[in-house]
Amino acid sequence: MAASPALRADDPAPGSNPLFRDRFTADPAPLVVGDRLYLYVGHDEAEDGQMFNMREWLVYSTTDMRQWTYHGPIMRATDFKWAKGDAWASQAIEKDGRFWFYAAVEHDDTHPGKAIGVAVSDSPTGPFVDARGSALITAEMTPKGTHSWEDIDPTVFTDDDGTTWIAWGNRHCYIARLKPNMIELDGPITEITPPHFEEGPWLHKRGDLYYLTYASLDRATHTNERVSYATAPSIQGPWTYRGELTGSGRNSFTIHPGIVEFKGQWYIFLHNAALTIGDKQGALGRRAVTVEYLHYNDDGTMKRVEQTDAGVSVPPPG
Repeated sequence: MAASPALRADDPAPGSNPLFRDRFTADPAPLVVGDRLYLYVGHDEAEDGQMFNMREWLVYSTTDMRQWTYHGPIMRATDFKWAKGDAWASQAIEKDGRFWFYAAVEHDDTHPGKAIGVAVSDSPTGPFVDARGSALITAEMTPKGTHSWEDIDPTVFTDDDGTTWIAWGNRHCYIARLKPNMIELDGPITEITPPHFEEGPWLHKRGDLYYLTYASLDRATHTNERVSYATAPSIQGPWTYRGELTGSGRNSFTIHPGIVEFKGQWYIFLHNAALTIGDKQGALGRRAVTVEYLHYNDDGTMKRVEQTDAGVSVPPPG
């Protein structure tokens, strides 16, 4: 466990964006365990001319949203023995005292295309090991898609009745119930694609309202993804489109929301490509995780989020 180094006078304020400045990170997925928030991220390692080079997932943690502890890699894509690589977006969830990690990878040639695996650990910082020995979701299970990366970006959510759901997708958004063992689907896969859905779904609940937040792309008017969302009275819908929540991430075609309540305050994690490390500038495959405060209107809709350099280094607006 490596704590953040001591600040120099010219260092950015703790909690400012991007959160981590010694490596490129993307696709943030927060998880609260007790009084600590864990943040799972992909590690962007693209060289010049590469679109993506993501081989492992990392985890950080904090108790105050300002000082972060780096816990190192928790798993590599090829730890799923059936996977070729590509440690794409992930999310971890706690269930029955264990930690379940759902992640998108590139399947080997037995099931070509992207797939979703599930790993398990007794600790939020791992190590995580393949819980099935095979993919949970493969391209053959969602034949509506026309491209090989349709089955990516899993989000997992446990409802008040203890039932856990998984949603995922690119261009089409799918949802399915998980069995109590957390490694099998329990029933059919259904489609819940909201307007302008591109990828990166995130499920959460506040009060009696369910939220599906996602990376959106209105191809008629935009060239970079933004964040939009829909709400529903039930995890099974019907979903009502609520519009855009954020603009695009600076210098970034992609964006990826992760939403959580921590110590009475709501947060949204995102990524952009504004970080430079040495001679490596931010790019499609060199992104940087950010965080902003998240607020709600009286009717349950979310207030628009403006992305800032200050992040949570300053108090939330009154």
